[in-house]
Amino acid sequence: MELRDYLRLLRRRWLMILSVTAVVLAAAATLTFTATPQYQSSAQLFISTSTQDGGSGDAYQGALFSSQRVTSYAQQVDTTQLADSVIADLDLDLTAAELKDKVSADVVPDTVMVQIAATDPEPVLAQAIAQSYAEQLSAWIEEIETVGGRTPVRASLSDAASLPSNPSSPQPVRNLGLGLVLGLLLGVGLALLRELLDTTVKDPAEATTLTTAPMLGSIAYDAAARAEPLITSLPTTAPRAEAFRVIRTNLQFLEVDHAEKVVVVTSALPNEGKTSTSLNLALSLAQAGKKTLLIEGDLRRPKASAALGLDHAVGVTTVLVGKVSLEEAIQKHPGTDLSVLSAGAIPPNPAELLQSQAMTELLAKIRSEFEVVIIDAPPLLPVTDAALLASHADGALLVVRYGSTTRDQLAQSVERLASVDAKALGLVMNMVPSRRRGSSYGYGYGYGYAPEAAETGKRKKD
Repeated sequence: MELRDYLRLLRRRWLMILSVTAVVLAAAATLTFTATPQYQSSAQLFISTSTQDGGSGDAYQGALFSSQRVTSYAQQVDTTQLADSVIADLDLDLTAAELKDKVSADVVPDTVMVQIAATDPEPVLAQAIAQSYAEQLSAWIEEIETVGGRTPVRASLSDAASLPSNPSSPQPVRNLGLGLVLGLLLGVGLALLRELLDTTVKDPAEATTLTTAPMLGSIAYDAAARAEPLITSLPTTAPRAEAFRVIRTNLQFLEVDHAEKVVVVTSALPNEGKTSTSLNLALSLAQAGKKTLLIEGDLRRPKASAALGLDHAVGVTTVLVGKVSLEEAIQKHPGTDLSVLSAGAIPPNPAELLQSQAMTELLAKIRSEFEVVIIDAPPLLPVTDAALLASHADGALLVVRYGSTTRDQLAQSVERLASVDAKALGLVMNMVPSRRRGSSYGYGYGYGYAPEAAETGKRKKD
C-alpha cells in the first residue's frame, strides 16, 4: 500500500479507529482511577569482604568474590525462608507467598549492592517490609558465610528504607498515554485488517481499473428515495436529480460519432439499484427532450412498471408471442414524455424468449422509432437474461453498489458481458455516503443551489 492508500484508509475508517481508541482509552482510565494506590519503599545493602593484610591482591580477590556472590544474595529474597523471617519479625497476617508478591530484589548494575523494594497500599507497611527484608537478608548472609566463628563477607545497610509520600502506581499520565497510543495502534490495525478482508468496491478508480469502463457518475445515499424513488417528484435542484443529469450527459458523450441508442442497465446481484437507475435515467433523458423508451426487461421479477404506476400485464412477452402489437403495448408515463414497454405476463422460459428471433426483430423495430432505449435488465450473475439482452444492445451500464458489490462480482459481471460480445459502456456507483460523494468523486459541485433567476428575484425582494 502506498501513502495515499493509507490516507484513504484513515478517511474511510476514521470512525472505527476513533471508536477503538475511545474504548481502549476508557478502559485505561477505568483501570487507572479504580486501582488501589500502591506505595513503594526500597533499601540497599552493600556487600563487602574483609582482608587479612589489606594488600591490593586480597582487596581485588575480595571484590571479585563479592561480585560473584551478590546475585545469589539477591535471589535469596524470593525464598520462603526469608519471607517467614520477615513475617515473624513484623508479625504480619500474610502467607509467605503473599509477602513474596510484594517484594523484589535486584543487583544494582556494575556494583555489589542489592536493592530491595517492597510495595503495599500502606506506605508505612511498605517501608517496614523493605527495611525488615534488608535486615533479615544481612543477618542471613552473615550466618551463611560464617566459617570458624569469622565471616569474610559483610552486608551493610547503605540506604535505609524511607517512608514514601506519593504512590508508585497507578500513574495516570503514563497509563492514559499508553492507552491512547495502544488504542490508535489497535484501531489502525483493525481498520487495516478489515480493509484487507473487505473486498467490496468503494473507490471509483478501482472500479474503472477492474472493468476498463468509465465511471459515469455516482448517486448519493438518500433516505427519502424509498418514499420518493422517481426524480420527477423532486425539485430540479435536488442532488439525486442532478446526479442523473450528470449520468445522462456522460452517457451521451461516451462516443460522439456513434451514440448508443439501446442501453441495458444491470448489476452484478439484486438490490444494487439497477431498476431505480433505469427508471430515473430514462426519465432524465425524456426531460431532456429525447424520444425515450423504457423497456422492462426483467421478465422474472418486474418492478419498473409498478414503480411508475403502470400495468405490466401487457408488454414484452405479449408482443413476442404475437398477442398484441408493439404500438398497443407501449404505455405513456403520466406527466412525462417517457414511453414504457412493460414486461408483460411472466413466462416460464424468459431466457429463451430473450434470445429468440422475435426479440431481435422487436429491438430492431424499436431502434427505428426511438432516439434512446433503456432496458431494465435482471442482474448479471444469477441468470443469463441480462447478458442476452446486452448482446442485442449497444452495451450495458453496470450499477455498482458502494460497499456491497465485491471486486470479484464486478469482474465476473464484465466477463459475463464479454462472453456474449457485449460492451460495458460505463459504471454508476450507487448508495454512496453523502460525505464522500462530492469530495471524493467530484460529482457534488453545484448541488443545493437554486436557479440563478430565483436567486436574483430573492435578492430584489430583500
